[in-house]
Amino acid sequence: MHDSTRPYRGRFAPSPTGPLHFGSLVAAVGSYLEARWNRGKWLVRMEDLDRPREAPGASDAILRTIEAYGFEWDGQIVFQSRRGATYGAALKRLEHARAVFPCACTRREISDSTLSAASEPLYPGTCRKGLLPGRSARAMRVRVDNAVIAFEDLLQGRFEQNLAREVGDFIVRRADGLFAYQLAVVVDDFEQSITDVVRGADLLASTPRQILLQRLLGLPTPRYMHLPVAVNQTGEKLSKQTRAAPLTVTEAPGQLWQALRFLGQEPPADLATGKIADVWGWAFVNWRTERIPTRRSIREGEAG
Repeated sequence: MHDSTRPYRGRFAPSPTGPLHFGSLVAAVGSYLEARWNRGKWLVRMEDLDRPREAPGASDAILRTIEAYGFEWDGQIVFQSRRGATYGAALKRLEHARAVFPCACTRREISDSTLSAASEPLYPGTCRKGLLPGRSARAMRVRVDNAVIAFEDLLQGRFEQNLAREVGDFIVRRADGLFAYQLAVVVDDFEQSITDVVRGADLLASTPRQILLQRLLGLPTPRYMHLPVAVNQTGEKLSKQTRAAPLTVTEAPGQLWQALRFLGQEPPADLATGKIADVWGWAFVNWRTERIPTRRSIREGEAG
């Protein structure tokens, strides 16, 4: 259970696969204003675990952009790429508790023997009782057994997931040796004393896996708030893959104003062409969590 007595600590955790876009800005604005409204700290973490997908110079560009947009973070920036030993120690604890097992299966093998018609193949449990003769371990997976995880999202309401039926035994260390996002984010949220995770609703379905890991590692569960995700006109999430336009400093006041409207706030029209400081000044005074839409996605350019 989360501890409501701890001082509020939120975070923004972008992945440096490209420049920030409007969808990134929505998550940053929502998490930042929730932290400031609750008189808390707002930390920045660079989730650069997946080095093959990282765009050269993206981390520095992201930090320059959020600084130019008037965000002020607390403490030191954390880079996941530098924390392999910490994630390794957590994995050792899971191994000691027999909560994980080595897996030799390839993606093709899992896809061919999937137990689900979902978009992501459901792991069939091939290696759960041990590796087959002649096979070598490729990844490490968490044994989900019959876990059903439910939690109350501060915006989306109750969310429940049967991990065995909907996710399957999931990876915490990949075949290429990199630690998986699910493990890293749980360890980092604990070590940074994060009390509140405010992020996009595209990560809502990942939360039960993170809660399971928290329980297995004996860690507290933060409060979660999943904001509407910005999508394009065809309903695709804004991203590098869908060619989302990068944020520019010259458009900062207008983009911040639009992000506030997207999140259900009602900033005066003249702020869109004013100064960045004026937008933030209005937002710090007028931010209201209850105005944020409970929808999981909203088209870019629409008001929430």
